[in-house]
Amino acid sequence: MVLTHSHAQMSTPANSRPRKFLAEFAGTFAVVLVSAGVVWTSVYPRSLGENHGTTPLGVAIWYGVAYGSAIAALGRISGGHFNPAVTIAHWVTHRFGTFDTLLYAAAQLGGAAAGAYALRYAVLAASGTSALLGPPGLAAGVTRGPAMLIEGSMTFVLVLALWATIADRARPRYWLAGLAAGIVITLAVLAGGPFTGGAMNPARAFGPALASHHWTYQGVYWIGPLAGGVAAASLYDFLFHRARPAESERTHG
Repeated sequence: MVLTHSHAQMSTPANSRPRKFLAEFAGTFAVVLVSAGVVWTSVYPRSLGENHGTTPLGVAIWYGVAYGSAIAALGRISGGHFNPAVTIAHWVTHRFGTFDTLLYAAAQLGGAAAGAYALRYAVLAASGTSALLGPPGLAAGVTRGPAMLIEGSMTFVLVLALWATIADRARPRYWLAGLAAGIVITLAVLAGGPFTGGAMNPARAFGPALASHHWTYQGVYWIGPLAGGVAAASLYDFLFHRARPAESERTHG
């Protein structure tokens, strides 16, 4: 069965591109502001020799809540990506055209940068330092290859959860997708965070790296998640025998 254009984009036709752009920008802004900010509340007190601060469990929960809430709140406008890995997975599986993919990526990276710079402003006002803005990093002894595999595996599970709850559905339940994504992110950060920081999102790595001028291992947080997202979406289509849209029905922008 051939999918219609509106189902392929997982959003209502009434939502114009500017509205989708704004939704992706705002959602990614919130995700990065919260997820990077809670890392700062975890690291900064300890840098002063204090014993309090957000625990690893708290960091994982806040990241999951931020991402899941963004999907639940804004998913009906843009489809709830807030992650270039999710958008590229749409493009590779022909759910998105090239123009919309570039539009979403620009909104996500712009929102991530704005969120990180907003956090930088708040951090400078509170502590006088911007050195701990939450860019993910590799643990001692973890090399690029295993790190990309870890990030890719976590993103694989995240995208598979999103596809299972909202892909190609006439009435996507974004509250359910948000719940599923939030749980996956929380568990993944707990499992993989000690090794890679648990980004699963190139925008999550890009924004804090830009604001703090800390670009170490940035490639890990692009290659791993993008590969994992594409693999998950492709596997979903293979398992459920999704029909490819006809050439005339694809979104070319």
